Amino acid sequence: MEGLDFSNKYVFPVHIGGEEFYITQSIISTWIVMAALIIFALVVRFSISRFKQVPKGFQNVVEIIGEVVNTFTISTMGERNKRFAAFYGSVFLFLLFSNLWGLLGMRPPTSDLATTFGLALMTFVMVQYYGIKTGGIKNYIKGFFEPLPFLLPLNVIGELATPVSLSFRLFGNIVAGVIIMGLIYAALPGLTKIGVPAVLHVYFDVFSGALQAFIFVMLSMIFVSNAIQE
Repeated sequence: MEGLDFSNKYVFPVHIGGEEFYITQSIISTWIVMAALIIFALVVRFSISRFKQVPKGFQNVVEIIGEVVNTFTISTMGERNKRFAAFYGSVFLFLLFSNLWGLLGMRPPTSDLATTFGLALMTFVMVQYYGIKTGGIKNYIKGFFEPLPFLLPLNVIGELATPVSLSFRLFGNIVAGVIIMGLIYAALPGLTKIGVPAVLHVYFDVFSGALQAFIFVMLSMIFVSNAIQE
């Protein structure tokens, strides 16, 4: 197994303003996943006008996705926050497609900490924004001194730990799957690489990938809904 390399390899450099930046495997995978989701969204958008009263075929798939996302958003965040269904539905589909990308032999976008941290940072910003918007800046600051003033440092650390824990949980599980599958492929001889790893792909890519996407979105919903005050 000598020479195994699980790093996020550079593909080509980009020069911007005299600085050199490198496009990595995960960035290219992200672009492809984004393009696929955008195309899907456009197809749905232009197909809506032809949807029938009694759904069938493609319309069934679209309506099932919409119904599941709306129901889950309401059950997790409450009826008053169902407006977040479109946003978190999009995040879930992006994470699901990204986590399943390893099935095609490509590096999953979520095996890059920059991707998972960027998504977790959105949740962090939303938590702070809605905490201030619905409770006011005074109550927002006051919350850091509760239940006792000397707990301020711990409350601040706890707030900053939200994006860190969210991003590392998703990143750690996906990159661990990439490494384990890489080691298995390197250890297996000849034609056994074709059939034997398939069962493990079902777990590491399909089951674990879908589960991690669900957990990330569910936790993000809970954090944001807790920040929104009546």
